[in-house]
Amino acid sequence: MELLPRSPAEFGSARYWDRFFRQRGQRPFEWYGAFPELCPVLHKYVRPRDKVLVVGCGNSELSEQMYDVGMCKDIVNIDISDAVIRQMQERSASTRPEMSYLLMDMLQMDFPDAHFQVVLDKGTLDALLTDEEEATLVKVDQMFAEISRVLQVGGRYLCVSLAQAHVLKKAVEYFSQEGWVVRVHQVASSGDKQQFVLPVFVYVMTKFRKIPGSAPQILEICPEEQDKPMRVESAERLVAAVKDRQHYALLCSQISKTPCREQVSLDLCDKESGRPRYTLHVVDSPLVKPSRDNHFAIFIIPQGRETEWLFGTEEGRRQLAASAGFGRLVTVALHREQHYEGMAGIQAELSGKVMELAPPGLPARQQVPFLSAGGDLGVRTVRHCDSSPLSGQYVVEDVKGDGTCYFRRLIFLRNRNVVQSEARLVAPAPLPGQKKRRKDKKKPGPTEPPGAIDKSYLCCEHHKAMVAGLCLLGGPDALPGELAVLVVGLGGGSLPLFVHDYFSQARVAVVEIDPSMLEVATHWFGFSQGDRMQVHVSDGLDYVAKLAAEAPAQYDAVMFDVDSKDLTVGMSCPPPAFVEKPFLQKVKTILKPEGLFVLNLVCRDAQLKESVLAALRDVFPLLYARRIKGEVNEILFCQPGPAGRRGPAELGARARALEGALRRPGRPWDSSYALADMLQAVQML
Repeated sequence: MELLPRSPAEFGSARYWDRFFRQRGQRPFEWYGAFPELCPVLHKYVRPRDKVLVVGCGNSELSEQMYDVGMCKDIVNIDISDAVIRQMQERSASTRPEMSYLLMDMLQMDFPDAHFQVVLDKGTLDALLTDEEEATLVKVDQMFAEISRVLQVGGRYLCVSLAQAHVLKKAVEYFSQEGWVVRVHQVASSGDKQQFVLPVFVYVMTKFRKIPGSAPQILEICPEEQDKPMRVESAERLVAAVKDRQHYALLCSQISKTPCREQVSLDLCDKESGRPRYTLHVVDSPLVKPSRDNHFAIFIIPQGRETEWLFGTEEGRRQLAASAGFGRLVTVALHREQHYEGMAGIQAELSGKVMELAPPGLPARQQVPFLSAGGDLGVRTVRHCDSSPLSGQYVVEDVKGDGTCYFRRLIFLRNRNVVQSEARLVAPAPLPGQKKRRKDKKKPGPTEPPGAIDKSYLCCEHHKAMVAGLCLLGGPDALPGELAVLVVGLGGGSLPLFVHDYFSQARVAVVEIDPSMLEVATHWFGFSQGDRMQVHVSDGLDYVAKLAAEAPAQYDAVMFDVDSKDLTVGMSCPPPAFVEKPFLQKVKTILKPEGLFVLNLVCRDAQLKESVLAALRDVFPLLYARRIKGEVNEILFCQPGPAGRRGPAELGARARALEGALRRPGRPWDSSYALADMLQAVQML
């Protein structure tokens, strides 16, 4: 039986609706949900003594149910279909004497002005506004004008809709410009199989007298899980907020029916501030054979560890899900701007929402476990927040790593999942003559991080590889002697500090474009300048160009560890201008003949990466590459002359000699450095 129109325009045709209701018979046709879902919203805006007009009533049971539960009695229903009006009159005449059904066109109503306190529309606007043709918009304006005419001041127009963008935008713009208050409610789902995958919304437009001049618009949205409305500043933002909820509903519908081929990511935002509170990744493991107890689990990532490979990369999360042994694992990252009331509080807050992401086939009333690494939320202490014109907003925070170690991190909030700089924290050593802490004196809490920077420790694997590359300088059996090293990119200062402290004859010059980073490194990461360490606040491009023109061949090593501020490029380190051939020629010019250029390359664009490597080969005859396991970083070692070509055995011997020279009595040395191991996987390009 054909019930749908041949074209959307037929939705506005009385002839179509007559045919529709004759073919459908007595079965109610419920546009966009039934009374139980709509009742909580309607109850807020419909009072028992209100006179209510229902436009485009069809054969819905909504009016009958409102009447029967005592929500209101004085209800007038109108429709353009004679067939449905006669049907509804027969159905309610004897049982609902105060309710009436009239054959009437809502575009030309016979009611006097200000006759109703409520106008209720369930899907009628959606049926009329099927396109944005001029003729359609004229009809919609007529509809709105008539609704405005028959409503009293303070009356409410309640429009139940799927909230397509053009429908919502038209309603919001029309009534807000008339000075009405506009509020959009999302209707809570009953959990039953719905006719529509998209969520249902109710627009609540409250009529006020129009104030001459430019009165501020009042636009609000009320998500289904809360009563308190949230104010939004424009019609565009209101439409965008509704669209976010529609996308979420579509996502939940899709992943509840089929496994995810790709990992799905979404943010859950704080109700008050609108800022992200949780970041969720849905990871399916096709190799895990589902049983009753391993369908679904939630994994809470400890605070501060969301950037680790296991939690912060697709491959890491895939490995985590497989090792956990669940068919679907939802990882949950906690945001630094938010406060959390322990694991139990998070579980209570997330339980309802994460069940919307459950996999197909999850047994009814299945208990879903919440997991974590170490069973706690981790420790994150924000030490400093600020912003700079060049780097944007940034934060310095102390976090607890795996085990008992604490680390200080610098994060640029424009790329919050990337650690810009990191240093290990240690308890400060007592000063000479300082008395020991009295036993009865209160000790720091177990979650309070120590405050001193461990300058001997390189947290970043790519920094260890960059240091290992220095074995390419000097003789085969000894530490390089006096070194002149240029580092472009300061960050927290860990790399230049290590070179300065462990290469006792090295003179280190650092170029940093952002003066704020020098302040951060000095105040928060233990960086300091001296006779052998100087920082130049300058653009690295300009500084190198000036050196090439005025003081060539003066550096034994040039190291680039500089990030790109442009996130639209597929290369986050360095900025593209730093690896263009003319500039690389200038880098070669400032190197000594047997010098070394070390580049930290982070490039996800394969074509762009190949062009970078081609430019490097054109300028530097010798090119070695060291990929960092589990990271995108690749360290490139470039030398200006072919005489330095060395095989793996010689590289290993040089690295071991360098490591032996750096290991001096009384100087800390971490076993993870293993410089020879760092160079084992070096490839000559």
